[in-house]
Amino acid sequence: MTNKKLKPTSAEIRQQFLDFFTEHRHTIVPSDSLIPAGDATLLFTNAGMNQFKDVFLNLATRPYTRAADTQLCMRVAGKHNDLEDVGRDATHHTLFEMLGNWSFGDYYKKEAISWAWQLLTDVWGLHRDRLYATCFKDDKGDLPTDDEAVGYWKQQPGINPEHILLFGRKDNFWEMGDIGPCGPCSEIHYDRGTDFCDKQGVPGHICAVNGDCARFIELWNLVFVQYNRLSATQLEPLPAKHVDTGMGFERIVSVLQDVDSNYKTDLFAPIIKRTQELTGHTDAQVEESLVAYYVIADHSRALAFLISDGVLPGNVGRNYVLRMILRRAARFGRKLGFEQPFLAEVAQVVIDTMGPFFPNLATRREHILRTITDEEIRFQRTLGLGLARLDEVLAELETADQKMISGPVVFDLKATYGLPLEVTRDVAQERGFTVDEAGFLAAEEEHRKVSGSGAFDYTATEGLAAYSNFVRDLMARGELDPAGIEHDPYTTTELETVLLGLLDPKDGQPLQQVKPGDQVDVVLAATPFYIESGGQVSDTGLISRYPAEPGPEGAEPLWTVRVDSARRPVPGLVVHRGEITLGRPRPGDTCWAIVDYERRWDTMRNHTATHLLHAALRYVLGNHVQQAGSVVEPNRLRFDFTHSGMLTQDELDAVTQDVNDAILADYHVAISHEGYREAVAGGVTALFSEKYGEVVRVLRVGHPGERPISQELCGGTHVTNTAQIGTFIIVAEGSVGAGLRRIEAVTGHAAHALVHNRLTRLNNSAAYLGCGPDEVDRKVLGVLEELQAAQKEMARLQRDMAQREFESLLSAMQQVQQVPVLAAQVKAVDVDAMREMADWFRARVGSGVVVLGAVCDNRPQIVAAVTEDLVERGLHAGKLAGAVAKAVGGGGGGKPTMAQAGGRDASKLQAALANVPALVEQMLEQVLK
Repeated sequence: MTNKKLKPTSAEIRQQFLDFFTEHRHTIVPSDSLIPAGDATLLFTNAGMNQFKDVFLNLATRPYTRAADTQLCMRVAGKHNDLEDVGRDATHHTLFEMLGNWSFGDYYKKEAISWAWQLLTDVWGLHRDRLYATCFKDDKGDLPTDDEAVGYWKQQPGINPEHILLFGRKDNFWEMGDIGPCGPCSEIHYDRGTDFCDKQGVPGHICAVNGDCARFIELWNLVFVQYNRLSATQLEPLPAKHVDTGMGFERIVSVLQDVDSNYKTDLFAPIIKRTQELTGHTDAQVEESLVAYYVIADHSRALAFLISDGVLPGNVGRNYVLRMILRRAARFGRKLGFEQPFLAEVAQVVIDTMGPFFPNLATRREHILRTITDEEIRFQRTLGLGLARLDEVLAELETADQKMISGPVVFDLKATYGLPLEVTRDVAQERGFTVDEAGFLAAEEEHRKVSGSGAFDYTATEGLAAYSNFVRDLMARGELDPAGIEHDPYTTTELETVLLGLLDPKDGQPLQQVKPGDQVDVVLAATPFYIESGGQVSDTGLISRYPAEPGPEGAEPLWTVRVDSARRPVPGLVVHRGEITLGRPRPGDTCWAIVDYERRWDTMRNHTATHLLHAALRYVLGNHVQQAGSVVEPNRLRFDFTHSGMLTQDELDAVTQDVNDAILADYHVAISHEGYREAVAGGVTALFSEKYGEVVRVLRVGHPGERPISQELCGGTHVTNTAQIGTFIIVAEGSVGAGLRRIEAVTGHAAHALVHNRLTRLNNSAAYLGCGPDEVDRKVLGVLEELQAAQKEMARLQRDMAQREFESLLSAMQQVQQVPVLAAQVKAVDVDAMREMADWFRARVGSGVVVLGAVCDNRPQIVAAVTEDLVERGLHAGKLAGAVAKAVGGGGGGKPTMAQAGGRDASKLQAALANVPALVEQMLEQVLK
């Protein structure tokens, strides 16, 4: 009896890949965040090459030339959007892993091809006769066939030469964008056998690589980056050639575990099993509802990883995507019978199974589960109403024999009932309907314009091209080191440097001539200006050229640029945006870059205070608190953090006390540079959305030799000891979204100004009240009690006066066809007083009509009342009030027995009221007719 070979687990497969390339001298790099830091062109990280984009653009380097990784990717927006297929086939996902190996000017096609073959066949044991390799042959005839790759494939042991196939640009030529690095690629496909063909029985169908059935599965794409595209028709060879490969992890696991669906691998099966345990379904019932089970399994993975990377539910951009996939999963859960929140239970399986390799999941478990549950509860409050309204819409369409839900209706379902487009589309498809997605997008865009809300722009790449070209030109001329602009905002605030160029801030193009008053982007060979990042605003200051002697101190500059901000539009480039205030600067000039020193210090105080605040919040509220964004400016700090409820006054007081205790303790603020993984393993906090390299800057606050009270990765500028912060004062605390709170605070000069201002006001108030500053609160309470008593007495007197006025008005009452009618202008203070007078009239007279007018806040107001018996004779209070209001330039109405109205012209009120008896008579006569 022979032992059946055990199928490898997904964890083993991932590790085997990384171990293989470690043996081949690759540096294993961690998965980048799903939020692409510093890349405005992407909503999410959607490919393994994203974190190396600057290397391919020749704008940055790495301390290694060979790398391998497993990269988490999201494809739910823009050009790469797999959402509609998720759950409806066996291979598409919102979140997936991409295994990759990389060469930056090191090895090339020979090694990439031989190592791929070796891993697939020798390590993983795939059948050689089932593997196919595709290479590039230009269908346009402009580029040479990749005979080099073909030749290397033929050298692989055991390969079938007939399995080396040629395809054109669509399948085998990779491009980063309309311009930039590109090159031929070689894809590896695997024949899973005729049983996997999902087009069996379709007349004329032939199974083929790059065909339309599931028999041949693409496993790995080897991209050979050898050209730089300058235009649609112009390519130039790159000085250094690169390798960029990507292998779908879920796909290779399904092949190696010999299952016909990614959802049957151990990446998804435990999630589906847990969902089945919660529903109590039999295996047969699971098969009947596979789409729902698949969607929940896929989306729960995406939810856990997105939240662990700092995304929270919201209405725009990444936050909307998170909310959308959570609500889509919840709606499919409803189809399975879930009536209570369940997704957190499912997400726990994701954390347990993938947490060992992705530690952020385990570290942020509590935050992930709480965020999912809170959002699911929020959606459940409106889901029933939303689905009921959608049922009504579909019923109306069915009656009208229509099959498409209009765009405005789809948008209303989202805006009013919280049903995302994707949920509406799912329900519509299940019922045989479609949605007008173009109309939905138009309605959404119109709403954005009206409301002023923003939308994430993940296609804005054109404005960056000019900056990238400028950097390449500088490097080509030898004026700029490949590492980019020398940038050191930590050691000095004044630096002698060289002006490399002046760019137009509107489009990044070089400026040939400039003059005072022009707005410019100034590029220097080196700069001490801090670039806006990590929440800290950029420095401001001056860039000036001085005579050779005596230097910057005491000399009149030859030219000056006022710097309003500093930023990094593309890797390797720093631009100083501002206005020329004197002279005409020219490239090549020696100059001084001078940072506003006092402003920098105020900013540093606030930045160090955010670290103390973060530590205090975790101490007071719990370790679930995570930073979710910050703004550090000279005059204030703003700190967003994860927490489900409003802070009590006691909690705010405790946080404030804790921060100020740390300031008074005069803790040392130490900066060190360490390996990323070693720092995080040692307890250093890495923030959600920041991008970190192999070597990171660590900020620790505490006494030397003792455990730090705060230790975080941070690239900002800071004080050297906490006493330099001065004082910390919280000025506001509130909610900015689901499970997200915000604190605003001041330190240093701003805190001193706030304290001085409030003490001055306190002393002034004490003087006005005739008491000491310590007695102001008790004195104010006494004044408020006196005021309330006076207001009650005033209200009583006003009512007495109104009653006397009413009694005097009764003598002016007229008889119209035996109906008592009172129409008069009164001195009531508001409409409520007039309505009370009308009630007095009905109670006193029993049967009659009263119309009262008064001028309240300079506008005429009218109240009319008719007793029940006269309504039967055709009299209507609403019509009377409306007629009088029309005469004073207004309108209004109400019920037959009581109504009110208003107007604009108080001068016509008396005349309008005098016409009331005639109006009553007309109503009575109309009934008689």
